[in-house]
Amino acid sequence: MADTRVYVGTDTGGDSQGIYVATLDEASGTLSPPWLAAAVGNPGFLALHPARPLVYSVTASRAADGAWREEVAAFAAQTDGRLALINTQPSQGSGPCHLALDPSGRVLLLANYNGGNVVSYPVRDDGSLGPAASTLQHEGASVHPQRQTRPHPHGIYPGPTQALAYVPDLGLDQVLIYRLDAGTARLAPSAAGHAATEPGGGPRHLAFAPDGRHVYVALELSSRVAAYRVDAVSGALQPVQALSSLPPGAAAKGNTAAEILVHESGRFLYVSNRGHDSLSVFAIDPQDGTLRFVDSTPSGGPTPRSFDLVPGGRWLVVANQGGGSVAVLRIDPDRGTLTRTGSELRIDRPKHVRVLRR
Repeated sequence: MADTRVYVGTDTGGDSQGIYVATLDEASGTLSPPWLAAAVGNPGFLALHPARPLVYSVTASRAADGAWREEVAAFAAQTDGRLALINTQPSQGSGPCHLALDPSGRVLLLANYNGGNVVSYPVRDDGSLGPAASTLQHEGASVHPQRQTRPHPHGIYPGPTQALAYVPDLGLDQVLIYRLDAGTARLAPSAAGHAATEPGGGPRHLAFAPDGRHVYVALELSSRVAAYRVDAVSGALQPVQALSSLPPGAAAKGNTAAEILVHESGRFLYVSNRGHDSLSVFAIDPQDGTLRFVDSTPSGGPTPRSFDLVPGGRWLVVANQGGGSVAVLRIDPDRGTLTRTGSELRIDRPKHVRVLRR
């Protein structure tokens, strides 16, 4: 049986000291008691290297001189699950909120929510991060009077090939599309430009179908999901559908959509709802990529900010930020529906979860 580790990033303070790790028993879906993997300030988002036992994190903490320091950090995962710091680099902006590695593992991409910019870093042979290779500033606003007065990139994702990167910007109601050069680790504007989302939608995260033909965007502010077709040549996005992230009849008021992931089979899409405190599952039409609501399951606690799908497609692990819990749900392989297993960790202010199988 593979050694499957669940890493949990937290808001530090109180009882939280950084990144925690637990072992997942894939036969039963049971989590071991957690232990501290790395003491680090506010590791609110984690990213895993596609081929090597390397973990990358955003960090934010008070320096010795009192200054607020925001960085990205590279760690080597040890055999006992602990993380050994390799190095850090400045985030080049405020509010680092999302990380991703390109398919080659040679480039780390970062979105700075408050700074309104995106950054790229080369990943060296030893897993360390080189100085930022490019920083691109967003400009503009949208219709929400509090949340959209300026740019707020909330994620950055390599496309189906290494040639492009996609950035959902909550403040602009756009998914911006950049060229990505894995050789130089640089981002640049692309001919594909951007795709608009509905006004006031607030694009937060996105997920590509495994075949790369469609992409799905979680609209945080309107609690909706937008589906797009990916142009095979240019990488441009063509709108297909938009529908609620909530069960039919559920009110969107008081809810915000958060994480969004596609099952490795390509048959199901999952979205977390904060406020409704649920995980919704949609069936994906294999021909046109459209979505059909299937079911909604309580996440097991308030504010399911993040979740991850365990390789093999049998388990989902969710971090309930407001409830201080990390819970395991079983995935029905035929319908994609979720069942709570009762396996749960107590971790103060869990913010992000990623599963590493060694």
